[in-house]
Amino acid sequence: MAFDPFDSRRSVPETAAAPLLGPAAVCRFDMPGTPLKLEEAIERGLCNNPKTRQTWASIKVQAAAVGAARATYLPSINASAQAVHDEAVTDVSGRPDLSSQNHALVQSQTISLSWVLFDFGGREAALHNAQELLAAAQANHDALLQTVFAAVAKDYYTAQGAQGALAAALDIERSANESFVAATGRVERGAAPVSDALQAQTAYAQATIGRTRAEGNLQSTLGVLAVDLGLRPDARLILPAVTEGVTADKDFLRSVSELMEEAERTSPNVQQARAQLRASQAKTDQVRAEGLPSVSVVAKAGHNNQRASQGLGLPQYPATGRDWSVGVQVNVPLFEGLSRSYQVRQAEAQSELQRATLDQVRQQVALDVWTGYHDLQTATQSVINNSRLLKLAEASRAATEERYVAGVGSIVELLSAQSALAEAKNQHLRALTDWRISRLQLAEKLGTLGMWLVYP
Repeated sequence: MAFDPFDSRRSVPETAAAPLLGPAAVCRFDMPGTPLKLEEAIERGLCNNPKTRQTWASIKVQAAAVGAARATYLPSINASAQAVHDEAVTDVSGRPDLSSQNHALVQSQTISLSWVLFDFGGREAALHNAQELLAAAQANHDALLQTVFAAVAKDYYTAQGAQGALAAALDIERSANESFVAATGRVERGAAPVSDALQAQTAYAQATIGRTRAEGNLQSTLGVLAVDLGLRPDARLILPAVTEGVTADKDFLRSVSELMEEAERTSPNVQQARAQLRASQAKTDQVRAEGLPSVSVVAKAGHNNQRASQGLGLPQYPATGRDWSVGVQVNVPLFEGLSRSYQVRQAEAQSELQRATLDQVRQQVALDVWTGYHDLQTATQSVINNSRLLKLAEASRAATEERYVAGVGSIVELLSAQSALAEAKNQHLRALTDWRISRLQLAEKLGTLGMWLVYP
């Protein structure tokens, strides 16, 4: 692990899923549970999704950038060492006594220090910029976790609904077969025309086709869910019955204005846009400060073994040299080719862009909450209405079957009641799935998704 004196890792979650699921999300998995619970599916999806790992890595990048910005408040120290083979030959024409030839290995060591004491807020602005970019990265990661949470839950509920639809199709097929057997028995006793048996057989064949279609749809939705969890599409997944899980309630049926105000506070998208705006404003301050003077302490110390000589032609003698200096250095930018003013204008324009982006995000979040609120209201009422319809259809089917077996009713009435029951079952399953998905989507827009939403 790299040296981290500023403890930048404190800002980085332990795992990609930790900000939403807490420290318990260790992101280590065995085989999927049997049956696969929604909470396990969500944890697998959050941990294994490549996008969540990307935004998690972005937090690490920005946390390291904050550490680098803090490091500018410390002095910089540089050391250098040099070893040079020095060969000096001097030939003086006509005066060989003044000629010389010297060989030496010259070594020198130097250490220097520079410490910025004052720079009109440049380092502070750079640190503020890095901190706000870190906050933006964290908010972006939170927003993505909410999106992935909702996507996995949606695919889970869709697969669970498809599994329920298959169970309903099997039940419908069984009922159609019973109707066919009953019609055949009446035909054989001469109590009904052969057309009754043919119509019942046709309904039975249609129910078989519907069951086959439901089987294919279930396998498709399970494949999508498996990929969400980081598994192969052909992974074997077993889900609980569609009746298990949360049921329709009115948790979110509050004032829509209240919900939109809550989204202003809790939505990670809004928080990210705010942090990016503050970062751009800090960047503007940093660019301005970089064009102002700075005051630094500078120091230098050196050591060498450069040989010394008394004069031309005289032998060189071993010697040791030392030097040191300390002082204050003032850097004053006088002219930068007018680039500084354009850099400031560029930074100000970037802040203006981020401010407009924040307004756009606020408007979009408000619209999403408005739409999600009314979608959930519609879905809640739909569940209630379809529950009533299903009970009526079941009672109608039972009564009609009794009438037909008793020889009072017609095959048309029986098949009509059977068809109405099949449609009522499918509508009830779709309504329940749509309600669960609408509930999660509204929570996502509010930025309040959590495991509390997946329990009954």
